[in-house]
Amino acid sequence: MRDLGTPVLDDHMHLDPEHARGIEAVKDFARSGGTHLLVVNKPSWHLGPLPESREDFEHVFETTIEIAERATEELRGRAWPVLGVHPGLVSQLVEDGHSPADAGDLMRAGLEVAAEYAASSDAVALKSGRPHYDVSDEVWAASNETMRHAFALAADRDLAVQLHTEATEDLTEVGEWAADAGLDPSRVVKHYAAGELAGVTPSVMSEKDRLERAATNGTPFLMETDFVDDPDRPGMVMGPKTVPRRVNWLLEHGFEDAVRNAHVETPRAVYGIDTQASLA
Repeated sequence: MRDLGTPVLDDHMHLDPEHARGIEAVKDFARSGGTHLLVVNKPSWHLGPLPESREDFEHVFETTIEIAERATEELRGRAWPVLGVHPGLVSQLVEDGHSPADAGDLMRAGLEVAAEYAASSDAVALKSGRPHYDVSDEVWAASNETMRHAFALAADRDLAVQLHTEATEDLTEVGEWAADAGLDPSRVVKHYAAGELAGVTPSVMSEKDRLERAATNGTPFLMETDFVDDPDRPGMVMGPKTVPRRVNWLLEHGFEDAVRNAHVETPRAVYGIDTQASLA
């Protein structure tokens, strides 16, 4: 395993132990210098049929917790699960015949199951959000209601929330919704973020131009690949070696403070995890 002299956390990676690379992707990450992972459950329709009841989400969360535990065995640090409901499920359900309101009810039930699993495991965040594509007003309203429910669940259980949303550099209103629910907006993370973001904490896609913006402005940020672990799309969105390689690039260009920000300070502030103490 390569040692970059710092914890290296990928904030948003999917792992599929049944259909794709699974632990082999973790080994690539570790060999490149990666030490810590947040393993986000894949969309539920990628691990089984569309859910029809709250119980249908259980397999998704159990699979994610199990693969995170297996990933920890391969890392100098460790992995933590992130459990929730992908906001794109609303469209899948509506296309399957559900009304937007009924789809929202089922997704909120899924989030409640995720919160229950988080309480009995070492999960550090819930996953929620809203579609990043055009939808009807009814679907948009149901999605926002579901996201606000995630904030309330997270506040009750001292969890963070990772969001999948539209491309934007301003989620101030969403941060205000989190605060209204009792959740510190800094503990809300927009995954697939650009280099700057108002309102919540950005998890920056590990492209050099985005990272340079994040490193230069000095505000809290995280780094991710959104590796999807799909055998039909190898390397999508970014490969598992990317974050360690980008950390090395940042260090070579004098951004030591930014690396500490993204891999030590912000993980501690957002998720309550200590990436330094958990290094072997």
